[in-house]
Amino acid sequence: MREKLKDIRTLSIDSLRDFFIQNKFQSYRGDQVYEWIWKKGIHDFNQMSNLSKELRNLLINNFKINHVDIDFFKKSNDGTIKNSVKLHDGLFVESVLIPSKKRSTACVSSQVGCSLNCKFCATSKIKRLRNLNMDEIFDQVILMDKQSRTNFNRSISNIVFMGMGEPLMNYKNMIAAIKKITQYRKFGISSRRITISTSGIPKMIMKLADEDFNFKLALSLHSANQSTREKIMPFTKNFPISDLLESLNYWYTKTNRIITLEYIVWDNINDKLSDINDLINFCKKIPSKVNLIQYNSIGDDYFKGANIEIINKYQSELLKHGVNSTFRRSRGLDIDAACGQLANK
Repeated sequence: MREKLKDIRTLSIDSLRDFFIQNKFQSYRGDQVYEWIWKKGIHDFNQMSNLSKELRNLLINNFKINHVDIDFFKKSNDGTIKNSVKLHDGLFVESVLIPSKKRSTACVSSQVGCSLNCKFCATSKIKRLRNLNMDEIFDQVILMDKQSRTNFNRSISNIVFMGMGEPLMNYKNMIAAIKKITQYRKFGISSRRITISTSGIPKMIMKLADEDFNFKLALSLHSANQSTREKIMPFTKNFPISDLLESLNYWYTKTNRIITLEYIVWDNINDKLSDINDLINFCKKIPSKVNLIQYNSIGDDYFKGANIEIINKYQSELLKHGVNSTFRRSRGLDIDAACGQLANK
């Protein structure tokens, strides 16, 4: 019978107020319930201690709270924790908690599977089954905050939308989740500590720029040559680099925040001097910094990470032209928790 009950987290605060009025209670009871759900992250009506038993039973008889749970987790030698997150309908996604000396970063998923088809990413091998609901994104952050407090004695400090799925293809729920996350009082994280990573949907990047948030933008570029990009990310046939640059310039004009360009270098794909020059020319057209990323194998022989000499060549040439770059080594590689490896394994 409880399966037929309405999930209370689908209601707005005004709908909650109306529910209590219709049941002969004062409207402020809706505010109390809303606070328990969204500002305290409670999933059990019986834990709402400032409500009478009568009110708690009213909620129990009319609503349920669908929520996610950690089915199991793996801990890497470097401290990274990968979670298998079970959704209310039995589907799974993965989330990753990444600790450093002073910070804990929560890497969250936005889709079950992915809408796109990047050939080097394990998630793209999974058919997109559905978008995550706003509360399912919110719950991942709450769970990882508890994990961080338990394992590292601190709350999460940063959130990155770099898990499973393309966040801009679940735009409405992603934005709604960010609103709830930034209101959540236990860690009071601001939007400037949130990074949204996209494979590049120009129209949605421009829409994102119009939001009243201070989040950061990261673009999975991997090649500034249209032909090469289409080979490794086939969906980009519909999104030429000229359109991408236009959207990134719109982002910078609206936000005054530089873009991080995520870039993996592979043997015989984008390891030539011409590839480096294409990237330099791209960077000259938009205020940006380059994050060179270690390739994390997904068992495809076509993709082989370039050697360190090529990475160093990229960095020296970028620096020569005034482009800041870093080389990011993978975290959680031994538990398939690194960038591009999330595939419900």
